[in-house]
Amino acid sequence: MSQTLQIDIHHITRVEGHGNIVVDVRKGKLVKCDLEIVEAPRFFEAMLLGRPYDQASHLTSRICGICAVTHGTASLKAVEKALGVEPSEQTKRLRKLNLFGEMLDSHILHVYLLVAPDLLGVESVISLAQTDIHVVERALRMKKVAGDLCAAICGRHTHPIAMVVGGFTHFPSAEVLESISKRLEAMRTDLDNAVELIQSCQLPAFERETEFIALYTKEEYCFIDGEIMSTEGGPWPLEEYRSITNEHMVDHSTAKHARHQRQSFMVGALARYKLNHDKLHPKAQAAAVALGLTPGCINPYMISVAQVVEIVHCTEGAIDLIQQLLDRGVVSEDPAPVARSSGEGVGACEAPRGTLYHHYEIQDGLVSAANCVIPTAQNLANIEADMRAWVPQQLGCTQEEMTMSLEMLVRAYDPCISCSAHMIKVKCV
Repeated sequence: MSQTLQIDIHHITRVEGHGNIVVDVRKGKLVKCDLEIVEAPRFFEAMLLGRPYDQASHLTSRICGICAVTHGTASLKAVEKALGVEPSEQTKRLRKLNLFGEMLDSHILHVYLLVAPDLLGVESVISLAQTDIHVVERALRMKKVAGDLCAAICGRHTHPIAMVVGGFTHFPSAEVLESISKRLEAMRTDLDNAVELIQSCQLPAFERETEFIALYTKEEYCFIDGEIMSTEGGPWPLEEYRSITNEHMVDHSTAKHARHQRQSFMVGALARYKLNHDKLHPKAQAAAVALGLTPGCINPYMISVAQVVEIVHCTEGAIDLIQQLLDRGVVSEDPAPVARSSGEGVGACEAPRGTLYHHYEIQDGLVSAANCVIPTAQNLANIEADMRAWVPQQLGCTQEEMTMSLEMLVRAYDPCISCSAHMIKVKCV
């Protein structure tokens, strides 16, 4: 008799926020396969309305405790475009360095503390600390460097306080930057061990064609600004983000779904790699080769591998950027001035989980409309599409084996579910 099974996971563990996996297979036919987002909706866009523009980044950095720097930076970029602010070259370098720090912190957290337990056959990082304490110590050691880097640039890592419209209110000393650079250089041994760890692990052999979207520039592996690029077209200017994301509601989720040229698309580390791989640091390119990651990869479980490659890239990029700052000398400077009090602007950054957009309208210095499009929300439809393609391929496996592979699939996307639940459209009149 054909297989019949039901999977009802409440809630998926080792992800941020609350989500359920519901699968119903009857006599070998997939009847239902949903990723239910049951997180309460959040109304950060509404909180911004009527607020002075200089409060936007401080408020929106609270959307996430993991991607606070990215939210704050995207918010500042949107305000600056709206009000005609031109940040200095030093500000641009410091922001980029800050983003490197957050990317490192988040990727290390995900790969080591959330994904590695699956790959090493233990229940959690607590169990991992008992079986492979050196792996956990390595993760915490690298996370400490990344967190200290962010704190040196923006006053503190989680919910930055020194990033403001047009610049910074705090500047790292040469001594602090030199110290962090030396610690990043010392991390190279840990990075080699990270590559070796992932090399020793076997990921599920699942592939599905989809569209991949990320920010893109010709000059560098893009984490900030640039244009929107797809594996199926582009580029498009940031201001066209709505026509790219096409957010819409689904009955089983408090978070919106997104679609572009297909019914779903992927954002995040694997999408960035596919669209920007030729601009990776040489050491990151070598890591990709060692890990078997190629531009043609369409296995979503390889997102974590792409994150390891980006860890190497961001470490080397941070070392290079610190040297540039030291060569030029970090000087205390006032934020760049605003050119006008009203306008409209879109800011975009690559968060660890994918492309993040902030879009504001400002009237007489007050936010009159706001929209935030979150990476995880853009990925949800693609996760479901992967699940619906993957379940039929696993018929014949035990329910426990299928449950584990589906949880691993969701975790591979590194979802930030709480961030994704935005359900309100508001505008001051």
